[in-house]
Amino acid sequence: MKFGKEFRSQMVPEWQEAYMHYDYLKTLLKDIQRFKQRTRPTATPDGLNRNLTLYRAFSGLTHWQRHNPVNPSSASDIASQPILVNSVSNNGGHSYQTAFLMSADEGGEYELVYFRRLDDEFNKVDKFYKSKVQEVLKEAAILNKQMEAVIAFRVKVENPPASYFDRTNNEKNNMKKKVEKRKEPIQMKAARARPPPLEILDRVKINNTIETPRSTIKSVLRVPQQTELKFSRENLRMVEDQLKQVFVEFYQKLRLLKSYCFLNTLAFSKIMKKYDKIASRNASKSYMKMVDSSYLGSSDEVSKLMERVEATFIKHFSNSNRSKGMNILRPKAKKERHGTTFYMGFFAGCTAALIIALIFIVRTHDILHKEGRKQYMDNMLPLYSLFAYIVLHMLMYAANIYYWRRFRVNYSFIFGFKQGTELGYRQVLLVGFGISVLALLTVIGNLDMEIDPLSKDYDGLTEYLPLILVLVLLVALLFPFNIFYRSSRFFFLVCLFHCIAAPLYKVTLPDFFLADQFTSQVQALRSLEFYICYYGWGDVRHRTNYCSKSTVFNTFNFIVAVIPYMSRFLQCLRRLFEEKDPMHGYNGIKYFLTIIAVCMRTALSLDGGKGWEVLAWTFSVLAAIFGTYWDLVFDWGLLNRHSKNRWLRDKLLVPEKSVYFIAMILNVLLRFAWIQTVVKFDFNFMHRNTLIATTACLEIIRRGIWSFFRLENEHLNNVGKFRAFKSVQLPFSYDEDEDKDL
Repeated sequence: MKFGKEFRSQMVPEWQEAYMHYDYLKTLLKDIQRFKQRTRPTATPDGLNRNLTLYRAFSGLTHWQRHNPVNPSSASDIASQPILVNSVSNNGGHSYQTAFLMSADEGGEYELVYFRRLDDEFNKVDKFYKSKVQEVLKEAAILNKQMEAVIAFRVKVENPPASYFDRTNNEKNNMKKKVEKRKEPIQMKAARARPPPLEILDRVKINNTIETPRSTIKSVLRVPQQTELKFSRENLRMVEDQLKQVFVEFYQKLRLLKSYCFLNTLAFSKIMKKYDKIASRNASKSYMKMVDSSYLGSSDEVSKLMERVEATFIKHFSNSNRSKGMNILRPKAKKERHGTTFYMGFFAGCTAALIIALIFIVRTHDILHKEGRKQYMDNMLPLYSLFAYIVLHMLMYAANIYYWRRFRVNYSFIFGFKQGTELGYRQVLLVGFGISVLALLTVIGNLDMEIDPLSKDYDGLTEYLPLILVLVLLVALLFPFNIFYRSSRFFFLVCLFHCIAAPLYKVTLPDFFLADQFTSQVQALRSLEFYICYYGWGDVRHRTNYCSKSTVFNTFNFIVAVIPYMSRFLQCLRRLFEEKDPMHGYNGIKYFLTIIAVCMRTALSLDGGKGWEVLAWTFSVLAAIFGTYWDLVFDWGLLNRHSKNRWLRDKLLVPEKSVYFIAMILNVLLRFAWIQTVVKFDFNFMHRNTLIATTACLEIIRRGIWSFFRLENEHLNNVGKFRAFKSVQLPFSYDEDEDKDL
């Protein structure tokens, strides 16, 4: 792999603008190379070429002697050192400027431009690195105080004998003597060598880190939160676990900073070697000497801080087990397993084979024209379509993961997945195709048992196959043991619970992103409602249901349809209450209009009156227009007239601009797929439930497209603000400190 590609692949995505612009500098070198190729003498025959070469060698020697008769070595030094790099003070800081000594040479203006741009890139990298190092040093000082409080808290809880304090006092005196000899910028080493005095606990309060519905209600009612320290083992475990997570995040930041320093230093070395080769000069040695002496090349604060963090973490959080501690601080990158790829391909092939088999069964037995066709479509299609919605949504999610990785969207950081537990697109496809195989087997089993005269006695069993599969999937989702991607299942369930209890939890991106996904699964929720009605009150053995005649079922048809939109509406209100940003209020209006539109369309489908039709049209059009505009402008960040990419954004991850315009057109068209519920198109070749299922699938596809560009915009916002780390709340707050987040 060429260095340029390797350099880009190892960048921190959110810091990519702060890295040296390697490709741009390469284009400047290509300009120099092209100029030299244009001015190079044309090729001559071998004999003449040899004579001219000898003549030039001799002529050059006499030319050098003629102009430098006194001190020939000085000319050699100048020739070998075509640049001088100076440090220039400006605005309280300093930058580096390169003086190109050969600008009078032919084509020297190209090289002069190259060194100016090179200086700009180096000063940018050096300044960014220095600012980030200063940040981590401040955070280390805060962490040091937190560590002192945790150790004192631990001493208070465990209540060691008096002899322990005598021993620690001796350690304290010894440490003071060592500090006098060598003071470290961050006293984390001292914190791990001895417990701090217990008096420190008089100046700290415990942060309420676990948000619950009860704590939310208390904050709304302005009931004072419990911040006094309670010295219990439960609280000790809580603060230790929290500080442990803070250390892991902090160490990850240090690792990325160290990688940033190394990669950029290597990039400057590589680009200067290319320059020497193209320009036939010897400038890299001088320039890299400056790089090595700069803050970027000479600062060792990050390395020392990493060593102290490792020592502290290993001693206090892994019981002095270095292997265990380093495995937590440096989790191994998840490797793609060949078994996952194999089974994913196997289930994909089985899915294709079963679909073909299903088509042949339907055609061979002419099921579409049999007497029980309508009864089957009325009762069984709503049951089996649930699996189609789930599988399609997973396929769209897998496709998004693939393209997020391809365009280096840091979806794992954005969603807040625990490092090493996020699912790749192969794992998602494996689960999706696995569900599709099970669903298709139940469909074919149902049809086969119904067609075969020998199995007519099993009519009751065939009707229960969809229910059995739903129960199997629910058990797999709630399975507590560490199989079937437990971490991802738990993450999903937590976010789902936050969506259900929307106003009682702080709204994070995974929560409202999942709630948005459910707004495109209204028909799936109605299918679950139909499951309850069909298997609870229907005549299963005779494949008959009375759901449409039930007032309770029709009432829940309204409730189920608005649950996802109500969840998003309440999330918007929570964010408006907390952040005081009116944009969340406008977003809430969008979901409120959608709630009314869905209710009007549901009422129209049940009643069919002219008044309901007018209301359904009015609110559906308003909601569709508002929602489309919000998707394109706020969620995707597009439709910017003054952008350098007209009607798009200034920064785009997908190089083909047409992709964005196609996505916008599809979003508009698929947004208006609800029209079929109002107009009630009647196709002779398509059952009404089939049309509803098709429309629901189109909405899922629209949501999948929306998801990619929504996360792309979020990623670009993080890039613009250089946000590459999670904000983790600290367990303690000091009376004199205002810093609570790392």
